Amino acid sequence: MSQNLISLSFTGEQLAAIDAALSSLEQEFTDLIAMPAYERRQLTKMGNKSEAFCRQAIEVLTANPYVLPQNFDLAELQRDLAALDQLRPRLFRLSRLLERATDTETVLGSDIMSAALEGYAMLKVAGKTEGIEGLRKTLAARFNRVSRATTANPK
Repeated sequence: MSQNLISLSFTGEQLAAIDAALSSLEQEFTDLIAMPAYERRQLTKMGNKSEAFCRQAIEVLTANPYVLPQNFDLAELQRDLAALDQLRPRLFRLSRLLERATDTETVLGSDIMSAALEGYAMLKVAGKTEGIEGLRKTLAARFNRVSRATTANPK
């Protein structure tokens, strides 16, 4: 194999520990929500610039609660901000871990694809004399393309 960017294997114990850790995270994060994309698009967003405004507004409101109507839940607003501050460092760590896992998945796939293509090229050359021409042809189906003209104008 000419490409081997990563060599990785997991023991049964490692996989069990990973699965247990993921189950624990899922259990501890049961209050997290998921929403459809169309609902997410309709939300008022708090970006980086808006966050400073929001934090300052909460400080001013906390110092002057008498300006708020009775039905304005300042305590809930403060809890939301505290929860955001608690969630973010964990989200950052999860994001980094997800990025590493995704990159590792991509590299493993690349190693596999490169080796499979390299092996297929060897089969094309040496396979003719080894009695595996039928198997090689089965693998060749991956490379069969139907032209756009054929699919657009089937006869």
